[in-house]
Amino acid sequence: MPASRRIALAIGDPNGIGPEIAVKAAIAPGVAPPLLVGDWHVVARYAEKLAPGHRLREADGAAPAVEGVIDVFNVEALRESDFAPGRVAPEAGVATVAYVKAAIGLATAGHVAAVVACPHNETAVNAAGIRFTGYPELVAEILGLPEGRVFMMFVGGGLRVVHATLHEQLSGALARLTPELVEAAAVAAVEALRRLGVEKPRVGLFGINPHAGEGGLFGDDDFRVTVPAAALLRAKGIDVAGPVGADLLIGEKDFDAFVAMYHDQGHIPVKLLAGRAASALSIGAGVLFSTVGHGSAHDIAGRMTADPEAVLRTLALLAGARQSV
Repeated sequence: MPASRRIALAIGDPNGIGPEIAVKAAIAPGVAPPLLVGDWHVVARYAEKLAPGHRLREADGAAPAVEGVIDVFNVEALRESDFAPGRVAPEAGVATVAYVKAAIGLATAGHVAAVVACPHNETAVNAAGIRFTGYPELVAEILGLPEGRVFMMFVGGGLRVVHATLHEQLSGALARLTPELVEAAAVAAVEALRRLGVEKPRVGLFGINPHAGEGGLFGDDDFRVTVPAAALLRAKGIDVAGPVGADLLIGEKDFDAFVAMYHDQGHIPVKLLAGRAASALSIGAGVLFSTVGHGSAHDIAGRMTADPEAVLRTLALLAGARQSV
């Protein structure tokens, strides 16, 4: 695999299952080996148990992969004394963010083509005093982008759903919705779809209220937000339908992506269909970045029983994509 097409795999919360599934992905047959980004001592601990026939090599993505070698970009973020699989800790939260920053740095420097992040733990990150509501906001902060520029596209079960708002109190999310925010989410979706190989994307807008407000019977939110957003998108030449009630629109098969107005509206259908195999892309940042759709599973960390299927699917998703979304 040419160095320019390698994918950086940040190991996630070091005390969760992230390092385990990262090592399993690095040695999986038929998979282009990713460059693991994390603390050397953490990766080494799992490699010793899971990949005894492989050796570790310190690398930055510039060198091509070698059979029997696990490449590691060493980020010295967690003291060995703080490495405790199964424990939710602020030190691990700090390390999680450090790994992502390092991986994105490799991408912006051109050493890797994309970044995949193993599961984080929001409690650990916030306990470290780092405001964290999800990877889109963190990616925007790392790259110096304004709020509302980076969005999550949840992929799985045959669905792609972009979220106009994400991890926040529902009342706050609804108050923050504007035609411009919904428009930006849909534009980011279209640009991402094109880079994922969909030449003429068709996007469906979920309504905010049941039945998209039922002509005002259930409130005027859609008149104020999603209806004008749809008009703005059509003026840009984007093929968009809606707003339509989410429960009705999600059953239509001829859309390449949907735009959800808040977290559960988009997450529930994808998780229902894809389970733990979903992928979560951060789109609109100019860096191809994704994480998996499941959590850090601290309860089984260190037991060597974690399933790497989601991270393998995510690596495959990004491997054929164009340079950035």
